[in-house]
Amino acid sequence: MKPVILKGFYVKVLPLLFLSVMMSIQIFCQTQLPEHFLDGKAVILISNAPDARPIMQWKAIAREVHPALVEAGGDPVAYYELEELILSEEIQRAYATIFSQRLIRNILILTRKSNGDFYINILEYSGNESIVSAGSSWTMEANDIQILKERVVAAGKGMRSKNLMALDVPTFLPPLVGGAEGASTAPANNNAISGRFVAENPLNLDIFKLGIPLSGASGENALLTRYRYDLYGKSNDEVLAAQKAEKANLERIFDQYYEHQTVFLTEIRSDKQLISDRIQFVLTRVEGREADLMESMGLDPASLENTDRIVVKYYIKFLVRNELYIGPKWDADPNGQTALINFLKNLKIEP
Repeated sequence: MKPVILKGFYVKVLPLLFLSVMMSIQIFCQTQLPEHFLDGKAVILISNAPDARPIMQWKAIAREVHPALVEAGGDPVAYYELEELILSEEIQRAYATIFSQRLIRNILILTRKSNGDFYINILEYSGNESIVSAGSSWTMEANDIQILKERVVAAGKGMRSKNLMALDVPTFLPPLVGGAEGASTAPANNNAISGRFVAENPLNLDIFKLGIPLSGASGENALLTRYRYDLYGKSNDEVLAAQKAEKANLERIFDQYYEHQTVFLTEIRSDKQLISDRIQFVLTRVEGREADLMESMGLDPASLENTDRIVVKYYIKFLVRNELYIGPKWDADPNGQTALINFLKNLKIEP
């Protein structure tokens, strides 16, 4: 069919132009902040790679981005270091209780990787101990903090915010465990958590099975960990490959150092399901600053030479009585394999 000429412009070109304009509008809309971030309190979690350059402490990052978040229409009411929350499931559950009490609606996670790149993920607070839910999040990235701030402000342009009384300066609430910073305001929470840890070995390991969760089998409670600076951005294939290698390595270690029954847990199962299958014990792995881990377990870190050392610690959760057995001897180590071997060896210490 012969095209119709309209003032030197082909009519058949108009649909293409319209499509191009619509695509531009769609791209613009996708860069705008999510509506829920502009209508409710937000907690900001920061994971900062210590080897990133230029060197910045996580609180300095918070002070930099806070004005931009407020100008964009957000209501950031508290800043925490992500690593504080993910020390253990018990600590994460305690933070979730605080967030629910404060009517938090949004969780913004700011990750700074070792190469210096910044990533922001905004999700709605799950309302439970997982803190966030599986699924897509609003994401932004930048290779410089100044660019990141400019993009955050731009993402809020033209949007109406219902957050009308945001604080001008960031608020750093004390952590539930670790350091003098939280000692005066959070001892009750700390005691509630540490009181469940027992510095002994559990009884009846020879009667009931020991469940060993593999990475990715710990359920939604582990979702926050994926945003840690050293884990963020890994694909599912990389996670599955790591899980396969992890199982092979664990089997070798348990064959050599553990004489009782074990079951590898590759999927999420409730405590009731585990107990019905005679799995009353579950091995739990935590990683974090050694001083923080010791304090969270009711131990005094005063004897440590390096309180900031990142270590792995294993303990056994006794499902029936909700007790956490860390063993009679402190055996954490920066190397996860060494920490596990130490823990299994110490399980043979007689009371």
